[in-house]
Amino acid sequence: MTSLMIEQFTCRQDNFGVILHDPLTGETASVDAPDGAVIARRLEQDGWRLSHLLVTHHHPDHVEGIPALVESYKPQVIGPAAEAGKIRGLTRSLRDGETFQFAGRTVNVISTPGHTAGHICFHIPTEDLLFAGDTLFALGCGRLFEGSPEDMFRSLSRLAELPDQTRVYCGHEYTQSNARFAVSVDPDNHALAERMAEINDMRAKGLPTLPTTIGFEKRTNPFLRTGDPAIRRHLGMESASDAEVFAELRRRKDSF
Repeated sequence: MTSLMIEQFTCRQDNFGVILHDPLTGETASVDAPDGAVIARRLEQDGWRLSHLLVTHHHPDHVEGIPALVESYKPQVIGPAAEAGKIRGLTRSLRDGETFQFAGRTVNVISTPGHTAGHICFHIPTEDLLFAGDTLFALGCGRLFEGSPEDMFRSLSRLAELPDQTRVYCGHEYTQSNARFAVSVDPDNHALAERMAEINDMRAKGLPTLPTTIGFEKRTNPFLRTGDPAIRRHLGMESASDAEVFAELRRRKDSF
């Protein structure tokens, strides 16, 4: 079995579009649909025909391109059952733990409430791939629009259990601003300092900072490191629960 081809590109202001293509079967998937015209142009450039559209959550900047892509390609549109009433054009609604096939590969659905109540992520274990939408970002996590801090903490904890080599594609290019916050709450983390320097260099050159990996995030993302003694000391929360530390980190990030 050949590896999937993956194209990542900028949509809208800071969204990422991601297209997966299997050269053997010709099956092609878009992860979310931030801009139907931009995604269609990329498909046309490569001569690919969209067969699947994988939707993580209902926010407009992730679904506005669905109608145009459905009209042009008639793909399967797979998304969260908990948000089926909010996403126009779904042809298949899935819940936590359910699976489906894409290009001969099993795709696992992981429920990750927090950013929205019904947010899901897509995990392809044979390819070490996670499409995290707006749940997990490089050095950050999504804002809590519909879920509680406890919801998001549990969701991130589930993603952190995936193998360290898992490559993570996220919905937005937020890494540089996330890095500035991460350093503010974890100033003595040498791995984080090195990573911030690399990120600043990449952004200065106009390069994307994604994908990241689960292992990389566990070493440098404060939202995955709530048990770290240095972060707890910095926050003055040595005896707090992990969920309480997470809630304080999210509160500080919201006003950073």
